[in-house]
Amino acid sequence: MQKEIVMFLSTTPYSSENTHTFFKIADAALRKGQKVRLVASDDGVFSIVKGQVPKSLSALEDLVGRGLKVDI
Repeated sequence: MQKEIVMFLSTTPYSSENTHTFFKIADAALRKGQKVRLVASDDGVFSIVKGQVPKSLSALEDLVGRGLKVDI
């Protein structure tokens, strides 16, 4: 059974580099064939809302298209 990488994002999109870091780690893991899941909670939900962070929604859509699972 393949293990799944689960990342929890709960910080606002503008308070730190967490959102950007998540996208980079998820991209690298998916390229290696890993299963990846994002759990967005609290202010982390704003990181994946249209218009909040430049290019974040399109980056998320790309990752979902490559296998990322998202839980809100």
